Order: sequence, then C-alpha cells, then structure tokens
Amino acid sequence: MMRGILRFVSRNIFFHIAVAVVIGLAISYAIVPVTPGAPKLRSEEGVLDLTQASILKTPLKLQGEWEFYWQELLSPEDIRSRMASGEMADRYISIPSSWLGYKLDGQELGGQGYATFRLVTRLSGQDRNERLALRLPTIFHAYKLWVNGELLAEVGEVGQDKSSVTPRLATKLVFFQPGSDTVELVIQVANFHHKRGGITTSIELGGSNVLAAKTTRKVAAEMFITASLLVIGVYHLLLYMLRRKDRAPLYFGLFTVLFGIRSLLVGELMFTQWFPRFPWELQFKLEYLILCVSGYIITMYFECIFPNYVSRWFRLGSRIVTSALCLVVILTPAIIYSRMLLLIGVIVVLHMVYLMVGLAEAAVRRMEGALIFLLVSMVALVTVINDFLYFNEWSLIGNTSPFGLLIFTIAQMILLSSRYTRAVTNEERIARELYEANNKLTEMNSNLEQLVMERTHALSAAHEDLRMSYERLLHSEQGRKKLLAYITHDLRMPLSSMLGYVEAVIDMVKPERNEQYLEYIRDNTVRINRMIGELSFLSHLETGQVEYRMEPVHVIHFLRGFYEQYEMVVRDAGLDFNLDTGHTEDLGAFLPVAEIDTQRLTQALFNLVSNAMKFTSSGGIVRLALTWDEVKDTRTAIISVQDSGTGIPPEQLEQIFDRNYRVDRPGMDMGVEGSGLGLAICREIVQAHGGTVRAESDGKTGSVFYVSLPLYPGSRKVTT
Repeated sequence: MMRGILRFVSRNIFFHIAVAVVIGLAISYAIVPVTPGAPKLRSEEGVLDLTQASILKTPLKLQGEWEFYWQELLSPEDIRSRMASGEMADRYISIPSSWLGYKLDGQELGGQGYATFRLVTRLSGQDRNERLALRLPTIFHAYKLWVNGELLAEVGEVGQDKSSVTPRLATKLVFFQPGSDTVELVIQVANFHHKRGGITTSIELGGSNVLAAKTTRKVAAEMFITASLLVIGVYHLLLYMLRRKDRAPLYFGLFTVLFGIRSLLVGELMFTQWFPRFPWELQFKLEYLILCVSGYIITMYFECIFPNYVSRWFRLGSRIVTSALCLVVILTPAIIYSRMLLLIGVIVVLHMVYLMVGLAEAAVRRMEGALIFLLVSMVALVTVINDFLYFNEWSLIGNTSPFGLLIFTIAQMILLSSRYTRAVTNEERIARELYEANNKLTEMNSNLEQLVMERTHALSAAHEDLRMSYERLLHSEQGRKKLLAYITHDLRMPLSSMLGYVEAVIDMVKPERNEQYLEYIRDNTVRINRMIGELSFLSHLETGQVEYRMEPVHVIHFLRGFYEQYEMVVRDAGLDFNLDTGHTEDLGAFLPVAEIDTQRLTQALFNLVSNAMKFTSSGGIVRLALTWDEVKDTRTAIISVQDSGTGIPPEQLEQIFDRNYRVDRPGMDMGVEGSGLGLAICREIVQAHGGTVRAESDGKTGSVFYVSLPLYPGSRKVTT
C-alpha cells in the first residue's frame, strides 16, 4: 500500500490534487456574493455612516455593531419612546452572528429566546432620494422588519415563547424610498426551534435595480444547478430501471436527485417560495436527512464503480451510523438534531476521505476513471467542508456545495457514460463475432440438416410406437390389477358361502337338504361366472381398453329399435313396458343425430331397464322416454327410464353408480339378485359417449334414470 502511494507521488499525482484544490477554491470564491468595489464599512454602536459612500450601484453588507435588546420585542415607536425619556441603548451585538454565546451580564446566552435589533444608517446626498432595497437572508427563525417605522417584511410569527412562535425560512427582497438622510432598521427576531438564533447572515443594502438583478442571477444559477442535478438523477434512475444488473446508476441517481432536492431547501429557498405553507419542521428534517444518507449512498456508488475497494466493516459501520443519525433526525425536534450538524459534517467528510484513499490506490493501479473521480471528489470535498463551516458561522464564503456537487455530478455522468459506451461497444463486437461464427456453423451444418431431420423423424416415429406400446401395456397392467382386486374383493364372500355348503354336503350335516345345497352351489357358480364377466368388462371400461365404434345415428330410431328388442323380455316379467318419443312426426327426415356405439349404448340402457325390472313388482310399469334440451346452443338428447318400483332413498342417489353398491333400506327384499356392477358399467359407457347419467327418486314411488347424450350442432339427415 505505502509503496503504491510512493509510486503515486512519483507520478505527480499530488500535482493533480493541488490543481483540484485550487479549482475548488476558485469556484468557491467565484460565487461569493461580493460586488467588486463594494465599500468596506462597518457600523459602530448601532450607527452606520454612509455619507461619504454611495450604495446605489455598489450594495453594502450591513456588518458591524447593532443595538441589541435581549428578551424584548420592541417596535420603532417603543424605541422612540424610550429615547424620548432619555433611555439610550447600551448593548450592542456584532452582525452577522448568532446570539448563541453572546455574553450578557457575565453569562453566555443560549440559542433560544427573542430580541430586537436596531441599526441607523446615514445616507449620502445622492442616495437619500433614490429607490433602495434590502436583501434579507434566512434569519433564525421568525422575524419582523421595520424600515423608517414602516413594517415591510414578516417571516413566520414572532412571539415570546415556543407556543406563540411559528418558525419559517425565507429570503426576501424589500424595496423602500428613504425620503430622508437616515434609514432606521428595526428587526424583531424569535427562535425556540433551532440551536442558534439571530441574524447569522449579512443583510445587503443597495439600489433596488442592482439588488433585484443580483437576486435574479442567484435564483437563475440555483435553478440551473437544481434542474441539472434533478435531470441527471432522474435519467440515471430510469437507466437503472432498464438495466437492473448494474446498481451504479441507482446510487448515483439517488445521490443526485436528493442533492437536487436539497438545493431547493437552501440558498434562495425556492421550495419555500413555491410552497409557503409547507411545514417548517418537515422541510428541516428533509435537509438534514439528505445530509445524513449522502455518505452511505456515495460509498455504495463507489463500491459499484470500484468493487472490493470498500471494506465490509466500513460498509457495516457506515450503515449503522447513517441509520442512527436518520433515526435521531426523524424522532427528535430540530432543537436537538440541529446540534448534530458538525457531527454530520465530520461523518460525511470521513466518508469522502476514506473513499479518496481508495481512489488513490485505484489510480495507482491505473483503473479507468479513478483519477478523474479523485480530482472531482477533491473539488466536492472542498465545497462541502466550506458549507459546514459556513452554516456554523466559521466561513465567510456562501453556500458552495451545489456548485461542487454539480461538477462532481457531471464528471460522474461522463464516467458512467464511458462505462456504458464501452459496454455497448463490447456487446456490438461480441454480437458481430457471434454472427460470423453463426454463419460458419450454419454453413457447416447445411449438409447435416437433412440427415438430422430424417433421423429425427425416424426417432420420433420409433418413440411414438414405444409410447403407444407402453400405454397399452400400462392400461393392460392397470386392468389386470383392478380385475384382480375386484375378484379378490367381490368373490370372496360368495366363494366362502359355497365352500360352507360344500363342506356341509361332505360332512352330511343335513342329508335331507343336500339337494337344496347343491342347487344353491350351482346358482352361485352361475352368478360368479356372470360377475367375473362383468368385472372384467368394467375393468376394461375404466382403463380405456374397450374400443367404441362411433357412428352418427338418429336417436329416435335407435330408441325405437331398443324398445322393440326388449319389449317381450319386460312384458314376460309381468311388467308393462311403454315408449314415449314425443312429437317426432313433426321433425320429418331431419331428426336429431348423436354419435354413438349402438351395441355399447344398448348394453347401458338394458342395465337400467334390468335394474328397473328387479325392483318393480309384478303389474308395475317401466317407461322409456325421449326428450330434448338446449342450453347456450348446446343440444342434448335425454333418455329416461322410469319404474313404479320401491324407489331409492334420496340420500343414496349419489352412491348407486359406485361399483358393488346396492340400495339399502328397511323392508327391502334382500333376495334381489344382482352383482351391483350394472349401474357402474352404465355410467362408464355413457361417459365414454360424452354424456352423463343421473337418478331421481323420492324413495317411495319408484325412480327415474336420465341419460344425457350430446347431439350434433345442427340437424343431419342420416340414411338408415
């Protein structure tokens, strides 16, 4: 590190630093509001003699001794009354300065209190009849101004305690016509909200045209600086939003925008002129908060530009100290945190000094931008130090930090622009190289493209064959597992029962009933055989292994054919079988058409009819009906199977389509045959047709099963 610094010195870097300091001081003194040729006169014991000097074209700062009335708010009339009674002023205070630390009766005054200031100015013969002006700076923190007994300016509200004082900061330019050879200035000042009170900045007296032009130039200069800072800051924030990978524009944009806002809160106080009712406390907190966070933000910006040059401990310490200062500013009144101005300044300066050490090391290593960064940081440091000295009444140079920060900002903008330019140039070069390499690869692969396509097509076909084979094997395996599970579950009880009867026959438990036992065994064998077939078929349905031969069919013709096929079967069971297709004769040849597998759908409907026959006593009715429904341009055919049997309890309607579920109700004949698979098979077949099946019953007067099938959107004529 030390060797690097020595090499740095040997390369005349100190010469560049000296140049930067000189530039900073030149800028600082260039903006001092001193008019060339201004008279160097001071008041003594409250009287300023200008009889031998003209201020019409060369304004004068009113510096020197003013009459001082501590803890008194006197009007010009009150002072004249005292003078008429022979009471003369015997206390004087040097202006500009705060009354903080002023010795009165052997004791030093504090920053809080109120007082009256008076100055009598004797004018020259050529100035007494001219229009003059007073340029009033910020006076801490509320005041009233009388000129020759006339109240010309009032900022805030003056009072004798904190509750009656309304603080406010503002600069003013007041005009008056002397009309005589003397000008009497009487100013009442009150401060209960800041660490120091009084007239801390010089008041200027001069010709109205000269002071007005000077004020306009200062406002224009500050507005130029503010606008430049804000535009540059907002630009870099937008730049960060477009490319979030690099955080340098974020911190630089925040730093620039914050100090652009701060420039509105100091100097000519443009923010107060635009928003006169803005709370003074909030305005003051904003100014201090910006100062508190500036060191941390510039540290993070430096870390982004020159990585690994800021130690982890310094970043952590900076974050902790900055957070603590911000909390104090936010949570305490100005009377407390305004005492920390010097501490804040020291912390900011320490940040900048630490960063400049890192910049010196980066400059030694010839890192791009390090030297210019170091030089402009020196300029900014000089102006910032001057500002802290100025606001603590230790410097006669005015507010210089906006100019220094503007120079710093412009230099950083150039630095960031060069980084982006370099990055874009590299990207263009890489893109060009990639484009050329891509052209070469395209040329090399042109002969292989057809071969790759052929191989890809062959592999795709082989993959599709393998996938279909795998799916078929998977469905077969699933069907086998389900069938095995069904057989294990559903055949265990009847087989166990048959085993019991076989053992009874073998053991001759009741020989006289052997014939009955054998008949039961035969019936159960037939039933188990039928159940195995239904289980196998249901398993294939659930695993999608059943093929459907779908074709467009007139629903009415299909239903009539089904009725004719099973009419005798139902009537032989002692039941009345009816068919109701509505007013189909009006449809002519254009009958509603559905795409169905007639064999499978016939099986599903027969399961419903068979179910109705089982639970309907002899002499009952089974009714087959067809209706139509249309919802939002979707037409459906609804086939219903209604019986006059025992019905289904309403709470069991959602379960009857489950495999092996049988209606359970008191008084039901438990001898009704059935495997409990018919309705489950029916549901699978109907769903494969894109339809639905449901049941309705009140549990007393039979039940109705509805099968809904989708129809073609329009009528189709099908030859049958």
